[in-house]
Amino acid sequence: METSYRRCCGIDVHKKTLQVCVLPPQGQTHSKPLEREFRTFSRDLRHLKQWLQRCQVTEVVMESTGQYWRAVWNVLEGEIARLVLVNPQHVKALAGRKSDRIDSHRLARYLENNDLQGSFVPPREIRELRDLTRSRVHLLQEANRVKNRIGQMCEAGNLKVSSVATDLFGVSGRRMLEAVAEGQRDPGWMADYARGTLRGKKKQLERALEGSFTQYQRWMLRTQLKHLKFLEEQVVQLEQEIERRLEPYQEFLRRLRTIPGVDRITTWTILAELGPDMSVFPDAQHAVSWAGLCPGNRESGGKRLPSKTRKANVYLRRSLCEAAWGASRSKATYLAALYRRQRSRLGHKQALFALAHQLLLIVYTLLSRGEDYRELGADYFDQKNKPKVVSRLVQRLTRLGFYVTLQEATAPSAELPVAPAGTTPTFVVPESVSEALAADAPAVKPRRGRPCKCASRGLPCRHKSAFRTQPPGRSL
Repeated sequence: METSYRRCCGIDVHKKTLQVCVLPPQGQTHSKPLEREFRTFSRDLRHLKQWLQRCQVTEVVMESTGQYWRAVWNVLEGEIARLVLVNPQHVKALAGRKSDRIDSHRLARYLENNDLQGSFVPPREIRELRDLTRSRVHLLQEANRVKNRIGQMCEAGNLKVSSVATDLFGVSGRRMLEAVAEGQRDPGWMADYARGTLRGKKKQLERALEGSFTQYQRWMLRTQLKHLKFLEEQVVQLEQEIERRLEPYQEFLRRLRTIPGVDRITTWTILAELGPDMSVFPDAQHAVSWAGLCPGNRESGGKRLPSKTRKANVYLRRSLCEAAWGASRSKATYLAALYRRQRSRLGHKQALFALAHQLLLIVYTLLSRGEDYRELGADYFDQKNKPKVVSRLVQRLTRLGFYVTLQEATAPSAELPVAPAGTTPTFVVPESVSEALAADAPAVKPRRGRPCKCASRGLPCRHKSAFRTQPPGRSL
């Protein structure tokens, strides 16, 4: 029987130094581990790679310490048969028994005993695409901060343009802000920059532009507007670079865009964070857990304790929650029906989170199977539980005091007959519902206390409705 050769190495990563421990080959317990310290400069990292190759190392493990592990990973990627990146919380040392040498040796032992669960590290091209999409998010966040500062400056200078215009940074608002920064002081002249429906509020704009901007405030406004323009140009350049790198994945993007609520930006984030290969996750539930779209697992003493969702991948989770918000507002879709179903029980926020969970399950299925999204329809849950739905609706009409007659519909597309005025309406339902109605019919319970004598005395009854005491019958 053939046995595979294994020699494990643990690297304790720091900003300036690397503590490396190489265990003897598996089965040679008489040999001692090799320990060595390296600097983190590029030349030293190349020496580390050559030394590991001379030692015939097959597996290397390191902690994800900040951004310091990236340089080591890039040098060893493709040169070592197996690289493992672990969460530091999973291999945390005991207090008082911790040093760099002990940490590297402990990591190597864990790897040799197969006690570590490595983190998902996509290929280099996907990592670069991920950096681009995350940089775009950071630039947009910085642009929002600049817009908030400009809005605060306008309020400090008593420019009330945002109280009249819906968007201060639209075409009209930007031209007015630039005019103020250039030193224009005529409110009527600046209000003439209004375009579209905003021209109907020209008089209000004139009053809003009667500010008290000082020379310092105008200089600050001019500086912030230049900064905002620079950030927006950077976002455009990043989007062009992202589209260029995504040209080989157009089929994946097209397949993802068939999902309701998923737009172009969301497909970029999904592909950059998850990658096109779903085989890295054992199943869809592991992918959902990796993205942090499910509750944490916390159990002690045989009791399941409440736990919040883990931080996990905040970029993917935020993008999917935005897509869930769009899907919840779509018309006649399964996802919108699922949102309404969950909202009645969980509330708005948790229903959106549950919908994001479902979206990631759909994404995993589409990418793993190579299929397009198939719409189930807004009436999916009604068709799935058709007898119960009809039974509930009939019971509701009965409580309102109606006699309900049910009969089979011959053609779904045929128009239903309209009941004459003053008569009881007729509802159409399959015969299979009759048994469900009979089983779900509530038993009539006698009223407690003294009976009402209003009817015998000829007085209008102001007590509980009579049909609650003795509900009317139903003909099926």
